[in-house]
Amino acid sequence: MFKKVLLCVLPLVLLSPLNFVVAEEEATQLTSDYQYFALDPDIITNYIKPGKRLGYIRVGIDLMVKSNKAFQEVELHEPLIRDRIITVLGEQNEQQIRSVSERKAIRLRCLNEANDAIFEITGDRPIEDLLFTKYLDQ
Repeated sequence: MFKKVLLCVLPLVLLSPLNFVVAEEEATQLTSDYQYFALDPDIITNYIKPGKRLGYIRVGIDLMVKSNKAFQEVELHEPLIRDRIITVLGEQNEQQIRSVSERKAIRLRCLNEANDAIFEITGDRPIEDLLFTKYLDQ
């Protein structure tokens, strides 16, 4: 009886570590090396406002990248990315800046412009997503 139990349990015990190793390797293959690059300091710029008054907006931005190489590209071209985002924000009018529904369109346009700027130089689009971490307008 003891031999039968031992023969049934022994293969399970011996094969268990192999299952953990295989599962761990599969998990590392499925996960990517996502990182966030924070544009620091926040972007502060003016936008179009009716009349002779100036409106300003302050935006905190994090850029999501998928690899270390993409992180280095974004870090290298940060001034160009900031310039493109400031240009996009400066072209908006007061209604677009204050509208919650337009905020997503502005975010996507900033993402596309930042990727286009880097694409012109490197031929690669390293930014996966752009997140507004702070969005203040006045």
